[in-house]
Amino acid sequence: MVKHFIVIGSSYSLGKRIALDYCDEKEVKLATFEKRLKNLAEIFGPDIPVSTHFLQTESKDWASVGKMDMFFKDVELIKDEKTFINIILEDRYLTGLDVAKYILTQIRCTHLKLEKLVYMCYADYLCETNERLFVDQIYAYKFGPVIKSVYETYKRTKQIKEDNKTKYDEERRRLAVRSRIISSEKGLERLAFINKTIEKYKDYTASELVDLTHQEFSPWQKNGKGNELNKLIKDQDIIKYHRYETI
Repeated sequence: MVKHFIVIGSSYSLGKRIALDYCDEKEVKLATFEKRLKNLAEIFGPDIPVSTHFLQTESKDWASVGKMDMFFKDVELIKDEKTFINIILEDRYLTGLDVAKYILTQIRCTHLKLEKLVYMCYADYLCETNERLFVDQIYAYKFGPVIKSVYETYKRTKQIKEDNKTKYDEERRRLAVRSRIISSEKGLERLAFINKTIEKYKDYTASELVDLTHQEFSPWQKNGKGNELNKLIKDQDIIKYHRYETI
C-alpha cells in the first residue's frame, strides 16, 4: 500500500480545489510531512486555510486517490510545492479586474462609469488606509483615471450587462467574485470599503464621475490631463489630491 499525505487548498483564480500529494515509493514518514506542513504554515500565515488528509491506496497515481474517496475526485493535483504555494498566494492579491467584476454583480453600468468606480474604490481605500487596494497601476487617459486590465476587458462594451443568465447563474457568479475578494489579504475589510464606495457613487452618471476626476487639482489634472499617453498617476498624488474629486 502507498501512503498519501495530502494538503488541499482553494484557488479562487482557478475556480477549483488544488492539492499537494506527498507520496513516494519509499514510505513517507509522518515527521517529514509535519515538517513540510510547518513550512507551509509559515508561508501562508494564519488566515489562509488549507486542510490535511491521509489516505492509503495501492498506487502512487493521483487517480487512485479519487477512486478510493470521492472527496478528492474533482481536486486538481499540483505536482510541485513551489507551484502550489504560488497559486495559493496569487489569491492574496487583488487586481482591478477583480474589483470591476464585483461591481458588476452589484450594479449595471457603462464601461466609462465602471472605470471610474474602480478608480474611486482604489483611491478611497488608499487614502483611508495608506495601502493599495489592488496591484494594478492607475493611468491618466482622456476621460480620467484608467486601470488597463479593466479597459482592455470592457472597452468595446458600452452598456455592460449579463444577458441570458438565470438567477442561479447570477448567484453563482456573485458568490465567486465576492469570495475572490474575501480570499485576498484583509479581504473582509477590502470588501467593506468597496461596498461603501459603490454606495456613495452608484447613482452618479458616467459623465458626472468624469467631471469629478477632472476637478482642478485632482490627481488626473496633476498628471497631464490625459494629454500624455498612458501617464502613470502615482499613489502619492492620489493621497495628496484625491480630496478634490470626492463628494
